[in-house]
Amino acid sequence: MLAGRAAVVVVYTAAMCMNGLDSTIVNPALYRIAEDFGRPVSAANAVETAFLVGLAVGLPVAGWFGDRCGVKRVFLAALTAFTLTSALCAAAPGLGPLAAARAVQGVAGGLLTPVGMTLLFRAFAPHERSRLGRILIVPTALMPALGPPLGGFLTEHLSWHWLFLVNLPIGAAAVLTGVLGLPRAEEPAAGRFDTTGFLLATPGLGLLTYALGFGPAHGWASPGVALGGLLGLLLLALAVRHQRRAPEPLVDLRLLADRTFGPATWLALLTSAGLMGALFVLPLLYQAALGASALDAGLSVFPEALGLMAASHLVDRLLPRLGPRRLTVPALLLAALVLAALGFAENPWAVRALMFAVGLVLGTAVLTVQIVGFAEIPPPAMGRAMGLFTILRTLGGALGIAATAALLAALAPDAGSPTPYRLALLLTATLTAAATLLATRLPRELTLDPS
Repeated sequence: MLAGRAAVVVVYTAAMCMNGLDSTIVNPALYRIAEDFGRPVSAANAVETAFLVGLAVGLPVAGWFGDRCGVKRVFLAALTAFTLTSALCAAAPGLGPLAAARAVQGVAGGLLTPVGMTLLFRAFAPHERSRLGRILIVPTALMPALGPPLGGFLTEHLSWHWLFLVNLPIGAAAVLTGVLGLPRAEEPAAGRFDTTGFLLATPGLGLLTYALGFGPAHGWASPGVALGGLLGLLLLALAVRHQRRAPEPLVDLRLLADRTFGPATWLALLTSAGLMGALFVLPLLYQAALGASALDAGLSVFPEALGLMAASHLVDRLLPRLGPRRLTVPALLLAALVLAALGFAENPWAVRALMFAVGLVLGTAVLTVQIVGFAEIPPPAMGRAMGLFTILRTLGGALGIAATAALLAALAPDAGSPTPYRLALLLTATLTAAATLLATRLPRELTLDPS
C-alpha cells in the first residue's frame, strides 16, 4: 500500500479528478435528465446551480475545519461524503432530490479542494513545487475539459446515471488508500470559529452564486434572482468589512496584501472567468453556427486538455529559468489572441488547433500563478490561503459563465448566427488580456522559501 508523499499524490489526484469532472460532466445530460423526470430543460439547470451553491457554502469553512480537525481527517470525511452523495445522485427519484444531493455533493467538493491542495503543498518543499504542475493540471484543468465529451458519451451510450456511478469505485479506492497511507501532520492552532463571518460569508456566496447561475436563464430582474443577487452582495460586503477587522477571521483577507499571493489570487479569478466562459460559449457556437451534435461539440474542446498536459511540462522547465512575470505576461497575451481567433474559426480542425493553443498558453499562465502564489505563504497560514484562493477562483468561473450567458441572452442570437457567440468569445479574450496588468505585479524570480 502506498505511503507518505506517493499516497498524497494518488489520493489528491483521484479526489480532485472526481471533483473537476463533476463541475462540467453533467452539462451535456441536462436535456436528458429533464426529459426523464418530465420537467422543462430550464428547470434542469437547478442540478448544476445546486452544485455551485454547495461549493460556495463549503469553501469558506474549509481552512478552519482543516486546522481544527486535521487536514487528513477533513479531507477523508469530505471524500467519503462526495462518494456517497454520488450514489444518491444516481439513485435520485426526481429532479428535486437530485438537486438536493448535488448541493450536498457541492459542499463536500468545496471542502475537498482547498484542504486537498493544502495536503499536497505540505508534502512538497517550496523548492520542489515547480514540479507540481504535472499533478495540478490533471484535476484543475484537464478534468473540466474532459467533462463535456465524457458526459455526452455516457449519456448517449449508457444513461445519465453513469455520470455519478463512475465516482463510486474511484472514491472508494481513494478513501481506502488515504486511510492507510496519508501521513499525519501537526496542525496549527485553529483559533475560535468566526461565527459572524460564517453567517455573513456563507449565505452571501451561496446567494450570489445562485443569482449568477439562474440570472441568464430567468432574467436578472426576476424576483428570486434580483433579491438573491442583491442580498448576496450585501452580505458579502458586510463579510468583507467584518473579516478585515476580526482578530481571527474565517477567511483571512489580509493575505491578499502579500506581494505574491494577492496578485496571483486576483489573476486566478480573471483567468478562471476567461477559461470557463470560453468553455461555456464554444460548444454553443459549434452547435448553433456549425450544426454539430452535442457529442461533437463536447469533443471540440478536448484538444484543450492535450494543450494543458503540454503546459505542465513547459512550466516545469521554464518557470525556474524565466521567472513568474516573464512567463505569465506573454502567455496571457497569446491566450487572449487565441480566444479572440476562436470566434472566427469555422473549420473543425482549425477549432481543434486553437483549443490546443488555449490549453497550452492559458494553462501555462494558470499553473504558474497557482504554484507561485503560495511561494511565500508560511505553513501555518496555508489552509486559510488555499481556501481564499479557491473561493475567488471558483467565483471567477461563475462570473465568466454568467457574463457570457448574459451577453448571449441580451443579443438573443438567431439560429445559425455566429455573431453573438463571437462577441461572447471576445469578452473572454478581454478578461484574459486584462489579467496581464496583474501579471506585471508578479515577482521576476521564483521564491523558493516561504517567509
